[in-house]
Amino acid sequence: MSIVKKIEIDGKEVAFKASAAIPRIYRLKFQRDIYKDLHSLEKSIGDGDEQNSNLDLFSLEMFENIAYIMAKHADGTIPDTPEEWLDGFNTFSIYQVLPQLIELWGLNVQTDVEAKKNFVQQSVK
Repeated sequence: MSIVKKIEIDGKEVAFKASAAIPRIYRLKFQRDIYKDLHSLEKSIGDGDEQNSNLDLFSLEMFENIAYIMAKHADGTIPDTPEEWLDGFNTFSIYQVLPQLIELWGLNVQTDVEAKKNFVQQSVK
């Protein structure tokens, strides 16, 4: 099961998709764990206050990679590298987009847990 959400970036509606395939796709593409990276980004961004956040360049790169993977998963016509994809935008605020991606991922994880819970309940009957 997957969830798709459109987020406005630089005046364009961009589709992002969260599903059980995302951790694998992310790991294969970037050799990193998306769960750890999202958790790290969530802690770094804090309450979304740019002045008090702890985002560094590495965090920005993680955000760009996660956003790219979720966008590419939603739309296969997106270029094959994050750099090419990002080239299609002017600058945009991580503080506006990241919380929405974290929310999307949370909804996906919640949906997976509910589906598993229902499957186990039906299997027991």
